Amino acid sequence: YTNESEIDDRIRSIEWTMSTESVSLKQEKEYLKEISELKKRRPQVAKVKGMETSLASRDIGGNLKEQIGSINEEMALYRDGKRQVQEKMSALMESRKEQMGDLPQIMEQRDGLSKKIAEKVQERNALRDEFRQQERDYNQHLREVRDKRQAKAMEERNERQKEWNQQKLVRAAEKLDEQPFVCEMTLIEQTMAFCKTFTATKQTKATEEKKETAHTNPEGSEVLIRKEDREEEFFFVPTAKKKNKSKNTGAKAEGSTKPIKHNAVTFKLFDDLKLDAPITTDDIPGLLEKLEEQLESYKVKVQKWAEKREEMKRKILEDGILPDEEEKEVEE
Repeated sequence: YTNESEIDDRIRSIEWTMSTESVSLKQEKEYLKEISELKKRRPQVAKVKGMETSLASRDIGGNLKEQIGSINEEMALYRDGKRQVQEKMSALMESRKEQMGDLPQIMEQRDGLSKKIAEKVQERNALRDEFRQQERDYNQHLREVRDKRQAKAMEERNERQKEWNQQKLVRAAEKLDEQPFVCEMTLIEQTMAFCKTFTATKQTKATEEKKETAHTNPEGSEVLIRKEDREEEFFFVPTAKKKNKSKNTGAKAEGSTKPIKHNAVTFKLFDDLKLDAPITTDDIPGLLEKLEEQLESYKVKVQKWAEKREEMKRKILEDGILPDEEEKEVEE
């Protein structure tokens, strides 16, 4: 393409083809690529065209010496201007130095101090890094000491726990020597004794042992016997009975039904045994039977406990199994 109009015509023809005809995707990509290249080349073609135009209008037949002389004169003017500018620059620098006075020395001192500060900063950073490293080492040492102390404390705690467990097993084994149903059996026996107080018969007369007395009186003498040993002699047989002067002629015979008075203690006693408190003496025999049954059941339990006691002791001391734990295992 030699000019811009040809490039524009080609771009228009491609766009017309793409808008009026069905092209493949590949062909469309090629058209788009060609359009982008033409748009890039369009300024280059215009530049080349401009260069051709300037070259065509250039006067090649002019006097070259005159042109060179004019250029040298122009260069001399530029050099003179540069020299003047340099002289002004030197004058300004001198005046600047006079105005600054000792400032360069101060600046040198400043630079020296800056270098010393930088060295001190580096030294400080080195000391700080060393201190932090020592601090980390110290913290690590404290951590190790703390871990050792904690491990030792844990070991001592385990030892104390082991001793406590052993003492617990010994106490549990010693506890087996105590009969486990003492309270229940004692309570039943006390209740039975309390109930029997209402059924016991009263002895009205005490038996006394009779002793034979040896008499050493002279022959022909008489000895009076005691009044209670004499036989009753009546001159005539009594026909009328003596009247009882007591007003309680209708008193009940011994062993008849009587009410029983209770208080809070006795009610609590029977409640602990899960039995009803007797209201009258007629309730006593049945209650005694129930108490006997409970006492027998506890005696059976005591017998079983006595048979298993040694085995339970062995399990506690050797295997470390407590009775409560064994019961839980059996339930599970």
